[in-house]
Amino acid sequence: MFSYRYDAHLVPGLIANIDPIVDGWIGYDDRGSDAVFSSEPTRRRALLGAAFEAGVDWILAMDPDERLENAVADRIGQLTSRSRRIAWGFRTLEMYTPDSYRVDGPWGQKMQHRLFSAYHPDRYRSTDLHGAWFPEDLRLKLRDSGLNLYHLKMIEPKRRAARRDLYNHLDPDRRLQDIGYDYLADDSGAVFETIPPGRGYFPVHSDDGGLWMADVSDIRPA
Repeated sequence: MFSYRYDAHLVPGLIANIDPIVDGWIGYDDRGSDAVFSSEPTRRRALLGAAFEAGVDWILAMDPDERLENAVADRIGQLTSRSRRIAWGFRTLEMYTPDSYRVDGPWGQKMQHRLFSAYHPDRYRSTDLHGAWFPEDLRLKLRDSGLNLYHLKMIEPKRRAARRDLYNHLDPDRRLQDIGYDYLADDSGAVFETIPPGRGYFPVHSDDGGLWMADVSDIRPA
């Protein structure tokens, strides 16, 4: 499941990517929102509710600018046949070209737990950005799937700067992330690795150079 707005044109590629993995998908169309950045918890709660009502067993949470490696399709049955008290994590790689990603410093340490069992949306607790998809009181065991999730947004330099500016606008006091957000557009000391053979993703990405998010560069603090 996923929500989309500025990145709606990326949804067909996402669906093509997850089609061999999932039995179906649920999308939240956020294009009618008036806010620069609509409430992430509200969108997530709506998606969780729709999944719960549909009677799904497992949820795979994605964004339109993300792609899972092809090997997930071969492993999904194994992952979901184990205990439903597990949340499976994917190594989250920030792509700087369609086939290479950054690995220095915090860039090589990111993991997102995106595959987890469905639960009633009333139990969802997050109230801010960057929150987990599931509450701690579900007591899910966090496990590493050993599989990769590729994030395409950082390929275009202007998106790195726009992402920095957006999160600095939304969280100016860095309450939600101690490291802050300036590092998102800092390329100094960058080290890259190429996707190894057999770890690729589908469909092949050809970047359009668009922004894929709100432009807050002209917004001044109140």
